[in-house]
Amino acid sequence: MAEGSTGQNNKKKTGSFLKELLSGSMITEKIILKNLWYVLLITLLAAIYIGSRFNAEKITRETTRLQREVRELRSESLATSAELMFISRQSEVYRLVKEKGLNLEEMRTPPYKLLVEK
Repeated sequence: MAEGSTGQNNKKKTGSFLKELLSGSMITEKIILKNLWYVLLITLLAAIYIGSRFNAEKITRETTRLQREVRELRSESLATSAELMFISRQSEVYRLVKEKGLNLEEMRTPPYKLLVEK
């Protein structure tokens, strides 16, 4: 008789276990409530991870934008430098002076140094 009652108790335990598992009460009451702080911690860590991911993507987009801007500014700098080199050539300066009508003349003799004796 002892064996029969143990077998039936075991069957009741298995039946109630399956019933609780299928109804969801086992998960909500036993697992989640016992480990509520762990679930909250995992949820918090997941939120931090997602936020960190968004922040990393934002930084990556900003870095790409800044690199593109640096390339554009570098090419603009090179173009400006080349234009300045062209404008500062002696022949170009002479042409611009004549064009503006500044009444300046080009020196035909080389410059010389004045020495003053004491």
